[in-house]
Amino acid sequence: MPAPRLEPIAAPSPELPRSDRLNLGCGRKLMPGAVNLDINPGVGAEVVHDLELRPWPLPDDRFAEVFAYDVIEHCADFIAVMEEIHRICRDGAVVRITAPHFSSANAYIDPTHRQRLSYQSFDYVTGASEFSFYSTRRFRYRARQLIFTRGVLNRVVARLAKRWPARYEQRWAWLFPAWFIYVELAVVKPPHHDGGEG
Repeated sequence: MPAPRLEPIAAPSPELPRSDRLNLGCGRKLMPGAVNLDINPGVGAEVVHDLELRPWPLPDDRFAEVFAYDVIEHCADFIAVMEEIHRICRDGAVVRITAPHFSSANAYIDPTHRQRLSYQSFDYVTGASEFSFYSTRRFRYRARQLIFTRGVLNRVVARLAKRWPARYEQRWAWLFPAWFIYVELAVVKPPHHDGGEG
């Protein structure tokens, strides 16, 4: 008789601080006045949780602002992470994300990075891509930018990349690599949504 398959179980919901701001994957950069969440129990976060275990121990429609700085690239399932962010946020919530650009050496140096992200990766959850059918959850862009290291040449490349980001990524990214991507999204929820599916 085969042994039963054990599924990972998310930790019970902790008592959360009274904040509508979430610092997701905070590491040692704890944000005062926010709910700090990290997988590492040694960093002092209010919530210790592995983002690969879903649903996260956070309630639906709780947050008005989410900071996800240098965390999404560590997660195996980009779409599932974005759907969880959507679930725990209110309609109109602002989500600020940074991640190494795929052309950055840093995208490959860290062995825990599981995603290589592009300026266009978030099109899949905004409806801007023809492949937006992977998820029904929607965000809209508030801002996005490719960030380059300092230097005269990089300033010129940054201006060109800002004007023609898709062309930059297709033709010039490997010659003049970007450092990271900054994306600012607003959560879009349909009227009378139930907070879960939809």
